[in-house]
Amino acid sequence: MKCDFCGYDAVTFIRYNGAHLCAHHFMSYIEKKVKREIRKQINLHPGDKIAVAVSGGKDSMVTLKLIHDIFKDRHDLEIHCITIDEGIEGYRPSSIGIVKEFCDQNDITFHLISFSDMFDLTMDDVAPLSGENSPCTYCGVFRRKCMNTVANEIGATYLATGHNLDDMSQSIMMNFVRGDIERLARLGPHKRIQPGLIPRFIPLRMVSEKESLLYAIVSGLKFHDQTCPYWKEALRNQYRGIVDELESRSPGSKFSILSSYDQLYPMLTDNFKAAELHECECGEPTLGKKCKACELSEYMKRKIRGQ
Repeated sequence: MKCDFCGYDAVTFIRYNGAHLCAHHFMSYIEKKVKREIRKQINLHPGDKIAVAVSGGKDSMVTLKLIHDIFKDRHDLEIHCITIDEGIEGYRPSSIGIVKEFCDQNDITFHLISFSDMFDLTMDDVAPLSGENSPCTYCGVFRRKCMNTVANEIGATYLATGHNLDDMSQSIMMNFVRGDIERLARLGPHKRIQPGLIPRFIPLRMVSEKESLLYAIVSGLKFHDQTCPYWKEALRNQYRGIVDELESRSPGSKFSILSSYDQLYPMLTDNFKAAELHECECGEPTLGKKCKACELSEYMKRKIRGQ
């Protein structure tokens, strides 16, 4: 199998567009898609700071590498990396070293925040007591608060996450099936800027999970490839299977799901206006008196105490 553009050996066949690509042309293909998405999603100005949430897995490491490569010659911008230690023994510690090593090699400011410091809890404390909520429910809420807190502290203009095309199509399907249309209107990338919330953008929005993995491999990028011990309990897994089956039967289905959402997005934002936010006692914006992270952390501490 040869590359359609140069005749060298192809490393992949892109089913949804029929292209055979060698390593060089595949990387160029991904980089062009990411640059196009960044231009669509954010508007950078001199002095802006880009924060990147990085776990050390393939998607977040590819996001960090691409943002660094694209903006490394823009001396009027700053790139910061935010890594969160959820407190999962045997899983998270090894990934932190991978992220820090990349940041040190590329002069990227590295920030580490832990659930232990923020909530006086670890996911190893939370998971056995998560009950009807999966451990991922707690982890997702806590991670969002950690990311936003650090991004605010460093004065970030935008916060990039490593969500890929698979993640986006799964989230869209999940919210449609649950009838949570208001949450659909709040999916990133964020075009409505709310006080206290750093707007997020998603560079890999049009890059599939397989493409992200292949890009990491052919570019020689070091990444953490262990699986979270609590992943099996996530509701998202059901929708991952559904979306993957659709893609297998009809290549391009993930793009179609995302494209349909993009066409509906203006109507969603017209119907669901930006909510009026209040300030939680912890300082985070919230719809009610207390943010979800504080609610869940206080509830879990009561369970741990046996109350």
